[in-house]
Amino acid sequence: MIVVGAFLAASTAHADEFVRGDCRGVVAPSAALKYDTPEHARWYKRFWTGDCDHLPLCLPGAPNWNEVVGKLLAKGGPKEQPALLPKACRLGQLIGLEWSRDKKIKHITSGDLRVFNSMLDASGDALRGVDLVDAKARVLTNTR
Repeated sequence: MIVVGAFLAASTAHADEFVRGDCRGVVAPSAALKYDTPEHARWYKRFWTGDCDHLPLCLPGAPNWNEVVGKLLAKGGPKEQPALLPKACRLGQLIGLEWSRDKKIKHITSGDLRVFNSMLDASGDALRGVDLVDAKARVLTNTR
């Protein structure tokens, strides 16, 4: 009975995860992250999924990080995917957690997201593009 309860709890937590399946296990589960407010958590979900969930002044849809990772993987091709996937997923968590914070305290803005997207699009090499965006995001968030 305990095993069934543990399985159901794990299944429920997994079912509530909105980060794309191939990023799970690479990044921390969304439910385990520390959010400043409930709205911070909802904006983080928006970053990954494009779902506004009644957020004020939110535009639903693309771009969202689940789609960005897919485009990066397609651009990188099969040879780069083993190195590219974990980097792209971790980058999404880094950028998304900061961008989704209250505008008075966040260090990554929607303007930065547009710059990051342009950098990824302009890069002829998806892995190099992710590395460049990662370096810029770390400078903005003061993380190393």
